[in-house]
Amino acid sequence: MTWTRTRSAWAGVVVAALLVLLGAAFGRPDVAVLGAAPLVAAVWDWWRRPTTDVTVALEASDEPSEPGVLLADVVLTAPADAAGVLLRVRRRHREMSEVLVRVDGERRLPLSVLTVRTGPQDLAEVDALGIGPGAASASEPAVPASRSVLVLPATRPLDDVPLPPRLRGLTGAHESRRPGEGGSLRDVHPFTPGDRLRRIDWRVTARRAPDLHELYVRREHAQAEAVVMLVVDSRDDVGPDPATWRGSEPPDAADATSLDVARQSAASVAEAFLGRGDRVGLDDLAAMRRPLPAGGGRRQLDRIRQALAVTAPVGEPARRVRAPQLPSGALVVVFSTFLDDDAAAVAASWRRAGHRVVAVDVLPRVRTSQLNDRQRIALRIVTMSREDRLAGLADADVEVVQWRDAPAVALARLARRAQRRTGAGAR
Repeated sequence: MTWTRTRSAWAGVVVAALLVLLGAAFGRPDVAVLGAAPLVAAVWDWWRRPTTDVTVALEASDEPSEPGVLLADVVLTAPADAAGVLLRVRRRHREMSEVLVRVDGERRLPLSVLTVRTGPQDLAEVDALGIGPGAASASEPAVPASRSVLVLPATRPLDDVPLPPRLRGLTGAHESRRPGEGGSLRDVHPFTPGDRLRRIDWRVTARRAPDLHELYVRREHAQAEAVVMLVVDSRDDVGPDPATWRGSEPPDAADATSLDVARQSAASVAEAFLGRGDRVGLDDLAAMRRPLPAGGGRRQLDRIRQALAVTAPVGEPARRVRAPQLPSGALVVVFSTFLDDDAAAVAASWRRAGHRVVAVDVLPRVRTSQLNDRQRIALRIVTMSREDRLAGLADADVEVVQWRDAPAVALARLARRAQRRTGAGAR
């Protein structure tokens, strides 16, 4: 690597040389001495300039990270005789920080980046510039180091969530109409072949048949599980500023987009159902690939969060001829901005097929302060069309939830509205 003389060093050498010449020309040794010392120091600093490279690398951090915080380690390598290293950090082509650090051979510095975005993104771009002794020389900028990360969506707690009209399976956390074990009391019935002896209710038997000519057993409701399909519409990725909806300029990096909200809301709903022992699957309306089948457990939540993180709009999505096939009796939760008719039409078709459908509106809260008159009119037309679309979903018996307005309260209200009486369906 080439170490070159800095502008300040050149300026000091020129000024010192002029002082020496002026002192010699006018017979002023005091003036010549004033210029001789800086000149000798500049020559000495230039003589002992470093000769090896300055390198920078960006490595993963071993520290546990919090939601919204990205951690990494900046590894700097510089020659021992370097006075320091000027470190510059940029993100999304914007200068974030610039700091001068001392490096004795190698130094590891922590880097923390705050973000509201999820999915694949560049953590930061770091470059370094070596400073020689006395700041008389500087190295060529090191090759910038960058690192791509996959930010998984964080979850928010949901106290209660709605259930599908029918439950499935032989085990679970919800009562079904099928007789079995684990639930509340169903009835008291005469003993029949196949009943277990420990189910005999001796009090009822003594009251109804004192001579024990007939035995009575207590029957319970069986436990069953809910099947939930999360359907994400990844075709739209819009921010709070309607001026960026055309796609000519990206949303502000400090704003969460509709896809970020959809990832967080889908992960939160999945965590709520999986925590109750239900089975959850994932599908994407914009991707013509096999959906993630319904499953349960912590590993299923990890798979869903991973699949949500890599979900992104890719080109022009293919138009579906028919709605994707779903398990029978599943609860369908659709996450979309509903800026067009496709997601609304699919949700309505699922409701006509007998599924319980919840439409989650993930459009961020819109900012209109910076819009001009034409943009305000265009936004008003789009808003009216979207409101008509959501009203049509409500008329089709699709339950609509605004995620930006207290989603936990709205989902709990839906759960209370459809309180399942004993016997509301298992198959």
